[in-house]
Amino acid sequence: MSPEEVVTKLRAAGCVFAEDEAELILSTAADPGELAAMVARRAEGFPLEQVVGWAEFCGLRVRIDPGVFVPRRRTEFLVRRAAALAPGPGVILDLCCGSGAMGAALAVLTGGELHAADVDPAAVACARRNLGQNVYLGDLFDPLPPRLRGRVDVLLANVPYVPTSDLALLPTEARDHEPRVTLDGGPDGLDVLRRVTEGAPRWLAPGGLLLFETSERQADRAVGAVTDSGLKARVLRSEEFHATVVTGLRP
Repeated sequence: MSPEEVVTKLRAAGCVFAEDEAELILSTAADPGELAAMVARRAEGFPLEQVVGWAEFCGLRVRIDPGVFVPRRRTEFLVRRAAALAPGPGVILDLCCGSGAMGAALAVLTGGELHAADVDPAAVACARRNLGQNVYLGDLFDPLPPRLRGRVDVLLANVPYVPTSDLALLPTEARDHEPRVTLDGGPDGLDVLRRVTEGAPRWLAPGGLLLFETSERQADRAVGAVTDSGLKARVLRSEEFHATVVTGLRP
């Protein structure tokens, strides 16, 4: 296919930024067969990052395998605030890590010792390709080595926070091609978050910091979950990134 044909096919499939996407696909495909397959998958609604196999996040090129959650640009705000607030290089834990993009970026920014965990085997396999060692498969804190207890300086938790009733309102890319476990936060969107805040104090070092993303309308309840766990809560907002982040500081 010529560049013009690729653009035409993508535009016909409803891709708003067809020209930019075509350029990226054309530069990634190794041969005409792979090009045709990529264009077909994108036209079927697969996320662009899963189609080309990578995403740019905080200046890093992060591998994204099929079926793995795609890191959002707004989440760069969380990572950059974590880097600014981190007490030092220390120990980083990327919980619900997906591809490992957040942890990888923060480790580059701070030089910290990185550990990551996810409940989804596909995500863990992808994160291991991105991060190497110290990626654990299991539910939240369950698979972590006991030696990390009370030693985590920065805990990043990109938990699912979409209320179950709102899943049908998500874009097709997310709804059909990202694991439901990465999106569904339960009836009010905070089920997984409450479990994270409940367990976080046992894993955070004194002065350690928990950071997670939430929606503006959930922020007050998210703060309540943090304070109920004994952590000191704070809400950070960015108009540039359209992001709301809640932090929890262990005294």
